[in-house]
Amino acid sequence: ELRACVPPTVLERLLAGVRGDVPETPKPGDPCFARSQALVIGSLDQACRAAQRAAEGQGYAAVLFSTTLQGEARDVARLLLTEARARAQSRPGPFCLIAGGEATVTVRGDGTGGRDQELALAAALLIDGQPDITVAALATDGGDGPTDAAGAIVDGSTVERAARRGLDATAALARNDAYPLLDAAGALVRTGPSGTNVNDLLLVLTS
Repeated sequence: ELRACVPPTVLERLLAGVRGDVPETPKPGDPCFARSQALVIGSLDQACRAAQRAAEGQGYAAVLFSTTLQGEARDVARLLLTEARARAQSRPGPFCLIAGGEATVTVRGDGTGGRDQELALAAALLIDGQPDITVAALATDGGDGPTDAAGAIVDGSTVERAARRGLDATAALARNDAYPLLDAAGALVRTGPSGTNVNDLLLVLTS
């Protein structure tokens, strides 16, 4: 029985909550909060805005698009590219679209990768042969899926570089096997663990 595994003091506290002798959780205004404070020192919004400042420092017109992106990684890649192209048209010179969130992957194959690598590979196929666009998809904790990579940076030559190594990008995406192809193309980013996690940072740069 689970009760036998719980320390008596913890069990009594839980039972007191069940009886209504103590509130289930502290509510706003509870005296227990009188000497406490919460300070957010890291968030996805902060990460995205730091990326925006860095891009602007490099001469890019940078726009923060969203910090709540969700959806299938392949669909997010298409959305970001469509949005970046539309916004870049009204801005002369280098442009950077910045977004954050966390995509998902519906696994249908037996490959190796992560949501950011899958997003990057999907983007690489969409921009294949285009010399003026780069996409970065990075996990802020430094680990994308069960791999040693934080994500990847791809451009219009990524698919061709992989093909020269005998790897088919379309087939790799179908197998959810982004890691080997991106590794062979020199597109993986390995940072090691960052010590924090505020979801993923996504960038599209055009020139």
